[in-house]
Formats: sequence, structure tokens, C-alpha cells
Amino acid sequence: MATILTFLKPNDGVFNDHATRVMGEAFDAAAKALHDTGQPVIVYETIAARIIAAARKGERDPVRLRDAGLAGLGYESKAG
Repeated sequence: MATILTFLKPNDGVFNDHATRVMGEAFDAAAKALHDTGQPVIVYETIAARIIAAARKGERDPVRLRDAGLAGLGYESKAG
């Protein structure tokens, strides 16, 4: 399975270690929420792009980043 680092591009900005770690946690949690069962690459690209966009705006909470990644995919977040 891909990691968030797979989807980072030079124009996404520079993230420190903490930001990269929580983005990775959020990406992994989003994949797990989708049961990580053979999703098309475009699904992971969309999740990563949304997480990166939220992180670029300063979000660092992994749960909120996960929810941002899953927004619009028909997934309803459960608290925690």
C-alpha cells in the first residue's frame, strides 16, 4: 500500500517531521476506514490530496486530517 509520501509533490510545500507524521497517520487511518480492499489508485490520490490541502492550511490533528481525506467519498466519520 502507498504512503502519504508517495503523493507529496514539490509544489505541496515543505512539511516538518511532525506534520509529515500526522499526515501519514491520517492517510493510514483513512485507508483502514475504507477497509483498504483494492481501492483504485485515484481513491488514494484523492484522499492524499485532501489531507495535504488541509495540512497546508495548518491542520495537524490526525483525526481531522483523516476526515478531510475521506470527505466526499461517502464515508461518515465516527468520533475518534
